[in-house]
Amino acid sequence: MEKPKTIYLADDDADDRFLIKEAMTQVNPDVNFVEAENGAELLDQIEDPEIPDPSLIMLDMNMPVMNGLETIEAIRINPELDEVPAVMISTSNDPVLAGRAIKSGINKYFIKPNTFKGLIEIVQKVIQKFLS
Repeated sequence: MEKPKTIYLADDDADDRFLIKEAMTQVNPDVNFVEAENGAELLDQIEDPEIPDPSLIMLDMNMPVMNGLETIEAIRINPELDEVPAVMISTSNDPVLAGRAIKSGINKYFIKPNTFKGLIEIVQKVIQKFLS
């Protein structure tokens, strides 16, 4: 039996983290989450030997302390994390920002949907592409 996937989720909005976790566990109940309120906290958790390595990293763009762009840049300079898939789910539909995120190392950029059904659709795509 395959061990559960561990998703690192950084978003400063607790409600958004909750909804993403709910959507993800509805689609694939066999995932564990490591939550962070910002990129700096996420990086600390990645370095914690007690926490499993990430199977996937999910980032918000706009967070205090360390935003999504700064976080993915820090992740991508670490050779041990270079191949870990990372997606960004942001309220920003600015194509320049999305382009910067991808250039910085994000594998896929999604605009946060305004319905739970929309979030389920994003999560299904993420699981199919990065966790299958």
